[in-house]
Amino acid sequence: MSALVKGCTNHGVLFGFLCRRRHLDSHSTAGSTGGSMLHHKGVELATFPRYMSNATVGFVGLGNMGSHMARNLLKKGHPVVAYDAVPQNVLALKADGASVVGSPKEVASQTSILVTMLPASSHVLDVYTGSSGILRSVQKGSLLIDSSTIDPSVAQQIAQESKASCATFVDAPVSGGVNAARDSLLTFMVGAEKEEDFVRVKEILNKMGKNVVHCGPVGTGQAAKICNNMLLGISMIGTAEAMNLGIKLGLDPKLLAKILNMSSGRCWSSEVYNPVPGVVEGVPSGNNYKGGFGSALMAKDLGLAQNAATLIKAPTPLGSLSHQIYRIMVNSGYAEKDFSSAFKFLQDQAAEKKEC
Repeated sequence: MSALVKGCTNHGVLFGFLCRRRHLDSHSTAGSTGGSMLHHKGVELATFPRYMSNATVGFVGLGNMGSHMARNLLKKGHPVVAYDAVPQNVLALKADGASVVGSPKEVASQTSILVTMLPASSHVLDVYTGSSGILRSVQKGSLLIDSSTIDPSVAQQIAQESKASCATFVDAPVSGGVNAARDSLLTFMVGAEKEEDFVRVKEILNKMGKNVVHCGPVGTGQAAKICNNMLLGISMIGTAEAMNLGIKLGLDPKLLAKILNMSSGRCWSSEVYNPVPGVVEGVPSGNNYKGGFGSALMAKDLGLAQNAATLIKAPTPLGSLSHQIYRIMVNSGYAEKDFSSAFKFLQDQAAEKKEC
């Protein structure tokens, strides 16, 4: 039997689900009411309404990542109501078929499923709780998905405020980069309080990504993401140093990358997103480090990791050093360049010493 439970309860918002325990593997069977009966990790969930498969989705934040994510929702049959603070970004998505509005508040008033993809904690707080924010007009039972990378405590704060407005908030930061966003190959790290919340959000995230992982309650998605990005920042600097050293020792960059990628030094930064121009096609290093994931954003994420490490007294010496290097890059004109410009930064540093 299908059920739709609206409004707030002491246990949060239930929207489209009734649960009972079953020892069944994850699968889906046809329901009698025009939906699908979902089973996930032993939990049988009541009929999942088919309208979710083509529901209108609100999207706030149409930068390098968000624009591709919203475009993929359009391609998968979801009407999209969009907003971005940069008019050009909105117009580009409008040309692809999205409806556009003038504020996050207007997005929330027209949709009950919203995705946000924003640069930092301050932007997320403003978009959700500001005078023109989502929570000013959010509909009861709405599902709010934030794919920004922010402080876990901010995600938890917004979750509490969303719950007070009878809406469900989950944090779902992403990994994979701009090309993965374009090709629907992102990995989503989801912090959701309840299993049924995760099942709901997975239905939407699968339209934009390849892997959707439930990390635990709200905030744990952010925890996983800042750990991932700390490692990414460290590995990119290491790759840039190794490539720069090898080239100066007379090795051809493509040959060196080939050797690294068949050896123990292999990593995502060397194989998929190599920082040396011409080694890998279609990445920012081949486009003067334009587009991609900006060095300022990497510095921000490394700062989040350092804040968390300080709070819980976890030693992260390489994370700390990487944070300092990216901060220097930001202050040296690399803020808007992709974070793989660490290679160019090293070359420029050597050139400056030579001039001296």
